[in-house]
Amino acid sequence: GRPVRFSVVPAAYVLLRRDGRVLLHLRRNTGYRDGHWATAAAGHVERGESVTAAACRGAREGLGAAGAPAALVPLTTMHRTHGNGRPVDERVDFFFTCTRWTGEPEVREPEKSGGLRWCTLDALPDPMVPHERWVLDALRAGPVPPITTFGFAATG
Repeated sequence: GRPVRFSVVPAAYVLLRRDGRVLLHLRRNTGYRDGHWATAAAGHVERGESVTAAACRGAREGLGAAGAPAALVPLTTMHRTHGNGRPVDERVDFFFTCTRWTGEPEVREPEKSGGLRWCTLDALPDPMVPHERWVLDALRAGPVPPITTFGFAATG
């Protein structure tokens, strides 16, 4: 038979920025990195949905922060792996920053969040989801490479 085509799971992350801070939330009851701080607006891209539509939906559904795709500023695209061979753990993450939205961000899915916190990039909470921490550390150091990888063995 034909080999199974390699696939990745796409996700969109929106770093809401205000007054030099970024909005994070404490994950809970998600089954992934619960008890870790993470980007407050993030989610999987659904079938038939563009990544920009997914980013806007994530901010709107998760936080009540409505924004237009034009307000999203691409930050980096991260290709990452857990290196375990499971298709669900092969990922492409699209990170955006956003400084313009309507509505004051608030927890809209309390069953999945232990709360929100505006954090400066030089005082991020612990623990954080590792690949998201990597992006925020890169943003603090600047500039962030347009394409990044995470979890792969170093190659010469």
